[in-house]
Amino acid sequence: MPKLSLPNILTLEELSLNQITAILDLANKLKVERKRGITRNSLAGKTLVLLFQKASTRTRVSFEVAMAELGGFSIFLNSSDIQLSRGETIADTARTLSLFSHALAVRVYDHKDIEGLSKYASIPVINALSNDYHPCQALSDIQTIREKKGNFKKLKMAWVGDGDNVCNSLLIASGKVGINMMVASPKKYRPSSFALKVAKDAARSSGAVIEVTDDPLEAVNGADIIITDSFVSMGSEAEAKERLQTFIPKYQVTAKLFSKAKKDAIFMHCLPAKRGQEVEAKVIDGARSVVWEEAENKLHTHKALLQLYLTKSL
Repeated sequence: MPKLSLPNILTLEELSLNQITAILDLANKLKVERKRGITRNSLAGKTLVLLFQKASTRTRVSFEVAMAELGGFSIFLNSSDIQLSRGETIADTARTLSLFSHALAVRVYDHKDIEGLSKYASIPVINALSNDYHPCQALSDIQTIREKKGNFKKLKMAWVGDGDNVCNSLLIASGKVGINMMVASPKKYRPSSFALKVAKDAARSSGAVIEVTDDPLEAVNGADIIITDSFVSMGSEAEAKERLQTFIPKYQVTAKLFSKAKKDAIFMHCLPAKRGQEVEAKVIDGARSVVWEEAENKLHTHKALLQLYLTKSL
């Protein structure tokens, strides 16, 4: 089998276009195999530790099922299960878990915690979400876009709402693969300057156009993909009142706003969704919503990542 090594994935900046393409190609292959009932046992004897401070449905379950379907084993730990909650250092935790397992998937509040684990672990570390980035979600998103649109070139994606962790990683992914992405968000809630810089630097090679505006109509006009996320992410609940007053109604993806996109535009959302806040029910539950395909693809991209990390085989 062809070999491919991956670096730790913390933001998506770490991956080359060739590596991203290899992940998506393998994810698609594994998806086809699953539908045909073909099984692999490539991760027999391998263990993944899921170290999660934040609640999770899709990310946790898809990683656990991915390991099981590839013949491996997973251990789920929340913050109260381990000695970090009692003062053990990030470095000692990383070194300890490296002795017992073969990879870490980490879901935390502070992105610096993932950076620390990555620095001291001797096994692969995958960012399964931090307050700043969500690279695994971005990979699932672009896999879905490629499935629905055939390729990335000349596509326009409009992000409407909070320039959050998903937005940051999706900007980097878009810059690398060549999707034109325009983010419409209030100035206070724009994506990170680092993510924008990385995306624009990558766009010089891919030909993508990366832009930010405060006008949802400008972003959505002629778009092939419209995507949003919750206006109140985990960890920002104390700001809920201010956030909802800022985002609603201007940044809601309503049927009226969606109608400004191309006739064959698709709607995406990483879930969980709050119907009536960031999106109208008739949009997310409508015929052009692909949120369930997007959710399913987390399983396949996670399987691809684990296969590549733990066997380096495509």
